[in-house]
Amino acid sequence: MPHARPASDLIEGAVVRSESSRAARLLDKAFALAFKGLVYAQIWEDPVADMAALQIGPDSRVLTIASGSCNALSYLTANPAAITCVDLNTAHIALGRLKIAAIRNLTEYADLRSFIAEADKPENARIYREKLAPHLDEATRRYWEGRDLVGRQRIKGFTRGIYKRGLLGHFIGAAHVLAKLYKIDPSEILGAETLEEQRRVFDERFAPIFERKLVRWLTDQPASLFGLGIPPAQYDALAGGQRMADVLRARLEKLACHFPLNDNYFAWQAFGRGYGREAKAPLPPYLQEGNVAQVRERLERLTLRHASFTQVLQDSADASFDRYILLDAQDWMSDAQLTELWSEITRTARPGSRVLFRTAAEPTLLPGRVPEEILSRWDYREEESRAATEGDRSSIYGGVHLYVLKD
Repeated sequence: MPHARPASDLIEGAVVRSESSRAARLLDKAFALAFKGLVYAQIWEDPVADMAALQIGPDSRVLTIASGSCNALSYLTANPAAITCVDLNTAHIALGRLKIAAIRNLTEYADLRSFIAEADKPENARIYREKLAPHLDEATRRYWEGRDLVGRQRIKGFTRGIYKRGLLGHFIGAAHVLAKLYKIDPSEILGAETLEEQRRVFDERFAPIFERKLVRWLTDQPASLFGLGIPPAQYDALAGGQRMADVLRARLEKLACHFPLNDNYFAWQAFGRGYGREAKAPLPPYLQEGNVAQVRERLERLTLRHASFTQVLQDSADASFDRYILLDAQDWMSDAQLTELWSEITRTARPGSRVLFRTAAEPTLLPGRVPEEILSRWDYREEESRAATEGDRSSIYGGVHLYVLKD
């Protein structure tokens, strides 16, 4: 029986471009090294936009990349038949299993909110020890009770702010430090009560930062965006021929100005480094008090696997899924990898299947890269894709794309 490949090999295999120059491969390897630990304590794709485009129903069998597991758990509110979550990152698998254990065992909403939503209270150490640890598998418990690179026990992140941890949490923290060098408090915008006020704060306080020489130089370095989970292969696509500072300014403008703050928990994470504390503060669907009972009731429908998306498809029977969520993983892929992936998606797709993915750039990346005999079996839903892009409150990506299997 073959041995499972180490997580480091899986991640390097997905990220490192073998056909690239030595310098590019070294940068890819640096990203792969950074990506081995916790990257996203919260996923940065909007599950509400996803569910509207995917039209998940009681017969849906979903295959998705886990990341922070927020979206997979939120999809349970749409009542699918089954969800399979995959991820190459062992930290993300451990995080997903911990969140599942919390939803299942923290039956008092105050405990669940304290542990996952606020995630920075000293009593969370006791909640973990008494109510969660006994229900975790050995690998997950070993991860959370182990120590990170600076010697901190990982579970203590839930007593000091888990959303400030991980690659993305540290990136947002560094952005806050940089803003404060220019005498700007990012949390100032969270006091805005209207879209007009949000726009004023952005135009007066945030927009000028992107004209600063230091900011423009920093953002021109591909490694500077590792904290956003953007590998070197994705950097040029995100830039789209523009200076990266201008691209990031436009994405931050959408996050800050296009959605009311009382309905955008992504803005709270970006500007406040955590969810809001008020009872009515926005939360992901799976954490909203009115949804928790049904999410808990449907947890058995969710399976978490440490594997690649393509690997799981290869292990699956024909016509075994009908909803596929790829996040932005295809931005990392070569033409050969895309072809292999879409061959397997097409083989495993049931009638009416829908595939949703994001791209750093605005256009879909499939035409000309996936063979026409495969892609011609799918219908690109341009109008629905545009609506999903406009409705994605996370605002990081250039495009959200929907493909539907033709009859």
